[in-house]
Amino acid sequence: MKTIFDHSVPGRVSPHQQKTETDSDGYIPKELGRSTTPDLPRVGELDVVRHFTRLSRLNFGVDSNFYPLGSCTMKYNPKFMEQAAALHGFTDLHPLLPQLKGAGLYTQGALQVIYELEDLLCRITGMDAYTLQPMAGAHGELTGAMLMAAYHKNKGNDKTALIVPDSAHGTNPSSAAIAGYDVLTVKSRDGIIDPAAIREVLDRRVAGIMMTCPNTLGLFETHLSEIVDLIHSVDGLLYYDGANLNAILGRMLPGEAGFDVVHLNLHKTFGTPHGSGGPGSGPVGVNKKLEPFLPVSRVVRLEDGQFFLKYDYPDSIGYIAPFYGNFGVMLKAYAYILRLGREGLLRVSENAVLSANYLRKRLEDHLHIPYNRMCMHEFVASAVRQARKGVRAVDIAKALLDKGHYAPTVYFPLIVKECLMIEPTETESKETLDTFIDDLVDILVRVESDPEEIRRSPRSTPVSRLDEVLAARSMQLCT
Repeated sequence: MKTIFDHSVPGRVSPHQQKTETDSDGYIPKELGRSTTPDLPRVGELDVVRHFTRLSRLNFGVDSNFYPLGSCTMKYNPKFMEQAAALHGFTDLHPLLPQLKGAGLYTQGALQVIYELEDLLCRITGMDAYTLQPMAGAHGELTGAMLMAAYHKNKGNDKTALIVPDSAHGTNPSSAAIAGYDVLTVKSRDGIIDPAAIREVLDRRVAGIMMTCPNTLGLFETHLSEIVDLIHSVDGLLYYDGANLNAILGRMLPGEAGFDVVHLNLHKTFGTPHGSGGPGSGPVGVNKKLEPFLPVSRVVRLEDGQFFLKYDYPDSIGYIAPFYGNFGVMLKAYAYILRLGREGLLRVSENAVLSANYLRKRLEDHLHIPYNRMCMHEFVASAVRQARKGVRAVDIAKALLDKGHYAPTVYFPLIVKECLMIEPTETESKETLDTFIDDLVDILVRVESDPEEIRRSPRSTPVSRLDEVLAARSMQLCT
């Protein structure tokens, strides 16, 4: 596809580009203008509109197609959230405006949103305090691990290791390692954490455990209470990875279950667009014993009702993000929670779990499902049968692109061979789910009769099947 510079024609301009630069009509004053002409493409307005419209059609988004990406909760994003985040009273704010009196009148609303969103997240998860600074899920993981380290250092505990189950979210081991911990991997049994495996590695050096519940197989950790007691018995801490909160939203409070640290993904559970590097937000909640270590600054409410940023926390881990995090994502989550309310959040988890189990039952005769029992918001299938015909999970995923669906997550978690990790979310209709099932079954049937056709997929997308090894070794990056 041509770049916008390829469409450039010398001398071509749009009519509105020909106004003079004068300070009287709102343009740049002449004394501040450029002395040279910028090297920009010379195109008309229609050229620009058509070029970027064509580019937008190359993107795969949840607004246009089904996006069952396991573990990432690619749900539909209600447009009222975008409207809330676009309000000029928020978008025109500068982060260095005064907080109190005078110009502070402009920032009080933003500070109130942060304060009240933290309170809402505390209620949703059963934690005592939150920081909204982390700017993505993995950033929240690292912040949580740093808080755990600060707690143990403050107590004089000689803790050097974190337990990470093999069914945990994929970035947990790296977050633990970056925070300075040795990673102790424990294997699951029948899809869930085996307490006996924890006992084998549990000693005084263990700082805690990083758990995803439900885990990446879409299964709830039924030994949770026993695991909580084991970890706390050595003064360890339990970290809750909130990537899969969509399954238990309104149904379970991680804080009440015994977790000490929780990170959430506002850009998954609470409806903000996710993927392609952003935008993200990974708030971290803690119980009372970890609250002193939260990052600065923190929003507090003064006696006169005004909101203020407080920095005086001597045990804080310090700054972990510029200013206050991704404020626009917070606004969307705040609007989402207020709009749905308690009953709406309960329906989110109900419908997410129902959708996943509907897909699981409809597909169980066509794909191997290694843990074929009641799942939560997602489940993992396996293409081991199809692999005997030479068709792997990645081939099936590519063929789904030809059908107009985004592919499920493939080859994660690593504990399932040829896995396809499917999360339908609560926002898709039964008709969409049925279409996806029919299309996937059609692909699986064709694997038996013409496996080579499936291995050549996709053919209808802007970019067809690539030589992935060659692509990795010889990238061609376009602007």
